[in-house]
Amino acid sequence: MVAASGADDAQAPAPAAVDVTLSPDPGLLRLAHWFAAATPGTADDLCTASFGLYPARHLGATAEPAADPGVSWWHGPTAHSATPLRPREDRTDGGLRRARRDDAALPVVRSGAKPGRPGRHRRPEPTRVTPLTVVAQDRSGEELPAAERRIAARLLLAHPLVTASGPHADGFPLIRRHRDWLAERFDTLLGYRLVVGPWHARLCKAGLGPDASRRLEHPVTGAPFTPAGYAQLALALALLVDAPEELDYRRLLDAMTAAAPELAAEPADLGMALAALAGWQVLGELPTDPADDSFVLTVDRELARAVPAGPPALADDAADLIRRAAHAEPATAVRRLLAETPAVLAADLPEDHRAWLQEHRLSGPAALAEFLGLEAELRAEGVALLDPAAELTDLALPGAGTVAQAALLLVERLVEEVRPLPGEAVAGDVPIPDALIDGVLGDIADEYGLPARYLADRTALRRDALDLLHRLALIAPTPHPTRPPAWRLRPPAARYAPAPDLHPSPGTGRHSRPGPLIPPPAGARAEQWA
Repeated sequence: MVAASGADDAQAPAPAAVDVTLSPDPGLLRLAHWFAAATPGTADDLCTASFGLYPARHLGATAEPAADPGVSWWHGPTAHSATPLRPREDRTDGGLRRARRDDAALPVVRSGAKPGRPGRHRRPEPTRVTPLTVVAQDRSGEELPAAERRIAARLLLAHPLVTASGPHADGFPLIRRHRDWLAERFDTLLGYRLVVGPWHARLCKAGLGPDASRRLEHPVTGAPFTPAGYAQLALALALLVDAPEELDYRRLLDAMTAAAPELAAEPADLGMALAALAGWQVLGELPTDPADDSFVLTVDRELARAVPAGPPALADDAADLIRRAAHAEPATAVRRLLAETPAVLAADLPEDHRAWLQEHRLSGPAALAEFLGLEAELRAEGVALLDPAAELTDLALPGAGTVAQAALLLVERLVEEVRPLPGEAVAGDVPIPDALIDGVLGDIADEYGLPARYLADRTALRRDALDLLHRLALIAPTPHPTRPPAWRLRPPAARYAPAPDLHPSPGTGRHSRPGPLIPPPAGARAEQWA
């Protein structure tokens, strides 16, 4: 009996040996191959469609109410802000500072609000500015349950995966408390499914279709995912959905290689994928040394299964999945755009969606505004739901840092240069001369200076500023992209520029492209955000 017992003990490790091979989920493995074969933009859209973990994105500063909601964004009230200038100073971490001016400088204001001598790149202009009026919302008399529901709804729209121990744990009890009401409202208004468990809440968002300008970024560095990084993310998930709670790090890497040897990636792509999974708490702590074969990962299978918004089994390919994930009847589709994107322009919508927006121009945005605590801005071209608190957005304008400040200066000056006059026939967007972009950025660099990282590479500033404006839907590439792309200015961009002066004058700066200009109203304007 003892011998038999010893033999049984000797056989005990056998089940563990059988468990060495991890079986990948077929749908997620298929998704990994779609990511690897996609172009960068398509990979972003595929991530949006398959995971739906993107945050809402809304413009912040509100404009003065328009007397006529049918006025164009080009000529309506603006959200242009005036802020005291600060002198330029030595800096290494970004942020623009106004160059110092001689006290004896001529009292001339350039480009709307900059006192001092006329610069080499900008024209003298008048000195009056229309101040921004911020409309404060007083909800002090609001009943507590309604306030809690709104807080919970905003949290889920900004962070579709909330855990009881994560960075937004304070809001998790509110989600659980009002989960039935939230589930009904999200389903009715947006067609989103809300799943609330004991330790996490998952709002399963739909896709946004092609060219949504949403991307996944490294949770620490902010570096955008590459197609290979997305492929590693899907491949790791394919194995983690059925992995043990404790998993050797080397075992996971070997299983990924065995499951898809053709998807072998650079260490940076693998590291980016694992960092995203750790950020979602699918994985616990990661090894500080990627070569540490003895490290043991902690896996949360429940969260791993919550990441995919839906299996890709029904889709034929990546394009089909992107299309299917965004498909909805007109009312739901338009409401999703209103809830998730900076502005909805009628010209961008299919005919049936445009007809619904026109018919429900007041009631449609109003229902979402009440649900999420937003403010509707109605214009001739479309509708924007604004968030004056600047909380329900992943990108802010105005914002801190060199890129955000340069982008704001760039867009307001582009509007001044190319904004159409009232009565001028404009289909919507306005082409931006490529030389004008370089000229305005040259003016900004001369007036404010640049941090060290942009001094040696002005092209990087152009790329990053245009990327931010594109992601905020204030500019768009031409329908037939060129390399580099030609850009169009979108009507909502005009809300960041001073109100138009209807008497254009030509530009005279060294960088600025001569041509019809629309200067701001006379007034001292400041363009620096601390």
